[in-house]
Amino acid sequence: MAEEAPRRRSRGGGGAARRAERTSIKIETAKYIQRNIPNFEVLSTEALEIIEANADIILEEVGVNFVDNPAALQRWRDAGADVQGERVRIPRGLARKLCATAPSEFTQHARNPEKSVVIGGKNMVLAPVYGPPFVRDAKGGRRYATMEDFNKFVKLAYMSKWLHHSGGTVCEPTDIPVNKRHLDMLLAHMTLSDKPFMGSVTEPSRAQDSVDMCEILFGKEFVQNNTVMTSLTNINSPMTFDDVMMGSLEIYAANNQACIISPFIVGGAMAPVSIAGTLTQVLAEVMAGVAYSQLVRPGAPAIFGAMVTSIDMNSGAPTFGTPEASHITYGAGQLARRMNLPFRSSGSFCGSKLPDAQAAYETANSLNMGLLSGVNFMLHSCGWLEGGLVADFEKFVMDADQLGVLHGLAKGVDMGEEAQAMDAIREVGPGGHYLGCAHTQANFKTAFWKSDLLDYKPFETWEEEGGRDTYALATNRVDYLLSNYQAPALDPEIKEALEAFVAEKKAASPDAFM
Repeated sequence: MAEEAPRRRSRGGGGAARRAERTSIKIETAKYIQRNIPNFEVLSTEALEIIEANADIILEEVGVNFVDNPAALQRWRDAGADVQGERVRIPRGLARKLCATAPSEFTQHARNPEKSVVIGGKNMVLAPVYGPPFVRDAKGGRRYATMEDFNKFVKLAYMSKWLHHSGGTVCEPTDIPVNKRHLDMLLAHMTLSDKPFMGSVTEPSRAQDSVDMCEILFGKEFVQNNTVMTSLTNINSPMTFDDVMMGSLEIYAANNQACIISPFIVGGAMAPVSIAGTLTQVLAEVMAGVAYSQLVRPGAPAIFGAMVTSIDMNSGAPTFGTPEASHITYGAGQLARRMNLPFRSSGSFCGSKLPDAQAAYETANSLNMGLLSGVNFMLHSCGWLEGGLVADFEKFVMDADQLGVLHGLAKGVDMGEEAQAMDAIREVGPGGHYLGCAHTQANFKTAFWKSDLLDYKPFETWEEEGGRDTYALATNRVDYLLSNYQAPALDPEIKEALEAFVAEKKAASPDAFM
């Protein structure tokens, strides 16, 4: 083989290499957040004890309803609860005793082990928006979501550095039959991404399908001994546990998969207008739900959820980013920690119809509230619009970019010798500047968080490039990420087995759109 002719080094080769590095696609996922900052605690010990005592009174005297679920009622009878009809009254201390077997933290395994997450403790895991029936983008406006939209969101979540989790029903694909769409959504999470994901809860058989598909992906024995899914179990506040959600919870708990036990409360409609009253109801509902998961399988992972908004008393619409919601979330975080349970709350909440200033204000308030309240699992961390009715593509990438700020804030302040920078201060001295000093040269690449979206160019450059606002930049970012998407590798036999399972399940029943 002839020797290769020596290559001529072009002028400015280093600059070209740096430009190539800046413009190349890197599919990088930051590790889940590990907090080095204190949580904000709004309630005194006395206040917490009052709320806990009142929650025990609710469970013992008022009780909770388990609707259309005879097996659940029998489990409660066997545990010592007073069951009259569908009303379950739980003796003081029983729910808390049952909750004690749920782990304080657990690992949710991803098919790429490097992207597994630990939920609980001082950790925070970020997952995208969940459940909207509509989507919006700059090109198509507001419309019903399709499976194509869903796949795009999964790809964006995979490509987003600061997101640790692929989520669940990122949008509701209305072009797929209701009884079959969970299969397509799970297949998308499993094949288009290698991050952790959530299972279906819309019917117990769909929860079982989720477990079965995970056993194909991970192996049956691994699934039974490890947690590979989270699932969202919403309580019908006030204090009602329906057979659909509880049936799904039973499947997940029995198979050692995590359940987020989460009241869905609009203050003033589903709970009292007062913060203390709402927190009391939240605690009672969560204790009953977590306790029930432990009746199904002691040690099954469970997450203390609190999805709480206030209400506009003129229109009846939910409001977001408000001081009342923040106080409730801070307080719920304290209650979760006293129960030694992982905490789920917060997100990119807003009531705006567009990714505008209202959306930005409310989202920023909500995200920072989540960080300071000690949230361990933040569902809806990006893409939420219009009170959760819409998953917005532009807002998805705007929010996903800002999640990097949460990573930066959570680091706290480094007080190591290098961070003290005494050598730099001595080197520069009075009247100098730090741009060229050794400390700056050694640390400038990692010293500051850098947005991949926002524009910090001088006015003249910004104007020459078209004077684009954040919405236009986000549209370009969506196109850029999707056009450079590459699916993570997956064993062809596993992929074939998953596709065969989905095809067989779909063929076994007629389509249903209700």
